[in-house]
Amino acid sequence: MNTGTPNRQRPRHHGFTLIEVLVVLVIIMGLAGIVTVNVVRHQSESRVQMARLQISELEQALAIYYTDHGRYPTQAQGLQALVARPTVAPVPRSYPQEGYLQRNYVPADPWGNPFIYLSPGRRGERYEIISYGSDGEPGGTGHAAEISSATL
Repeated sequence: MNTGTPNRQRPRHHGFTLIEVLVVLVIIMGLAGIVTVNVVRHQSESRVQMARLQISELEQALAIYYTDHGRYPTQAQGLQALVARPTVAPVPRSYPQEGYLQRNYVPADPWGNPFIYLSPGRRGERYEIISYGSDGEPGGTGHAAEISSATL
């Protein structure tokens, strides 16, 4: 029943208080910090894994080159022999137009440095492919350690 007097209720305010907003921001910033630390750590590890995969890809291309020509590229020819017909002796008699890599260039390691190609390798291997790691220098430890086809 309506008695004729308007029903007066408190107006409801919709929204969040400043304290609630600040609490949410603190939680988000804490989670972002945890995620950032984990991403940076995993990024370093994934670069090492990528270098290993790239070395394996280069080794497969070298195996096909060897099958086609009966020898690996010389150190003077380098890994460039996988993407362009060598001009330094011994020049292969036949060379596929597309080369031996899916790309038409030799990739850099995940840190942007060129792979080192030694023929023969340092321990007497027929060849060795090396990435010097994050610091680009021989030796090193952790993520700066060199990665070699001889130890994969």
